[in-house]
Amino acid sequence: MTGGQRVGLLGGTFDPVHNAHVALARAALEELRLAEVRWIPAGQPWQKTTTRDVTPAVHRVAMVERAIAGEPHFALDRIEVDRDGPTFTFDTVRGLQTTHPTTQWFLIIGADQYATLHTWHDWRELLALVTLAVANRPGAAPPVDAAVLRHPHRAVPLPMLDISSTDIRTRVAAGQDISKLVPAPVASYIDSQGLYRGMNKRSNRS
Repeated sequence: MTGGQRVGLLGGTFDPVHNAHVALARAALEELRLAEVRWIPAGQPWQKTTTRDVTPAVHRVAMVERAIAGEPHFALDRIEVDRDGPTFTFDTVRGLQTTHPTTQWFLIIGADQYATLHTWHDWRELLALVTLAVANRPGAAPPVDAAVLRHPHRAVPLPMLDISSTDIRTRVAAGQDISKLVPAPVASYIDSQGLYRGMNKRSNRS
């Protein structure tokens, strides 16, 4: 991939966005010498809507907005929440390439996403459109599919942060403190909107 501005794509359900997401975006920005990291909240994340109730996009977008406020090289992109139907990263990148044909796209993913990349919709075609950038976490499970493992990627060094959205939702439901796990404005938003309180068992499974 040559020429054009270097832009990172950080997609996710962000339910909620947390400090490990922010750390990964900052590390990728520096390690890959990116002009910008675009945060892309999923509209209808097809791999999650069958296992739990995903928080409405309006809240997840609002939390990302608060998490990245004041970061000049971070930007929110609503391309997926404004699109009808299930969310597929391949469709998103293909659309971005159409409108920004000279941009170099770096797909930033966590180690857990890397391990299951072979389950993504049109993942082979997706990898032909982007440079893959993977959070380098010691002890993380490698990809299950050998073809994914053979595909070249950039490693993004990431400090060990044992944080997950699942744990945060569980903590909120139990009335526990999450101030060290999410940016302060996100914690305030979760509290003011009453998010994740009284979750049923189905909504707490992933």
